[in-house]
Amino acid sequence: MQIIPAIDVYHNKIVRLFKGKFDDITYYPLSPFDQAKDFAKFGFKRIHIVDLMGSLQGMMTIIEILKLIKKELHVEIQFGGGVRDRKSMDKLFTIGIDKIIIGSLAVKNKPLFESLIQSYDPASFIISVDVNDKMVAVHGWTETTSLSLSDHIEYCCSLGLDQFLCTDISMDGTLSGANTKLYSEIMSEFPGIKLIASGGIGSIEDIVALRQLDLYGAVVGKAIYEQAIGLKELAAVAQ
Repeated sequence: MQIIPAIDVYHNKIVRLFKGKFDDITYYPLSPFDQAKDFAKFGFKRIHIVDLMGSLQGMMTIIEILKLIKKELHVEIQFGGGVRDRKSMDKLFTIGIDKIIIGSLAVKNKPLFESLIQSYDPASFIISVDVNDKMVAVHGWTETTSLSLSDHIEYCCSLGLDQFLCTDISMDGTLSGANTKLYSEIMSEFPGIKLIASGGIGSIEDIVALRQLDLYGAVVGKAIYEQAIGLKELAAVAQ
């Protein structure tokens, strides 16, 4: 299971939300580039970067930050937030982004979504299935839809997509442990997918529990910034 450290960016600063709420936000001192540099120094191969303002506004706001990280550091980037059209995708692939995370687009504009994914390698996309009580949430988690998690994964699989990032919003930012029951159920229903877990990880024990589920990866965010897990310790587990 791949360990993927996270950088959530809001107004060009690193932040973490509590349960996806923008009125409960914590800012951290390092710049996104300096934090990415630290991750690279400890040997992490991929970084999860989210443009939170982009998620809210529907347009990317941190292209220059992404360019700098790709230019200066030898890391893969999986990026999401505000990717809603072909122009955005072309720009991201041009600067070397390795995986584009698609969230709202796959729910709100399926004709465009289907057209776009047919234009690129399906392996270039990770579908975000962020959930409140197993119902998909969009637009930076500000809107919970009537679409079920299972139905959305099934729909995306029918299009030849197999990489998914699932965040249990109720656990995100809490450090109270990942929702292993949810991920176990997903893997039982869709054993062929590459599932990345996110939300709630607060200890090395949480990562060990996720590893037993045969997941593709796990995103670790707040536990790093609140020093609940040290980067050296996390890097050792990632080996």
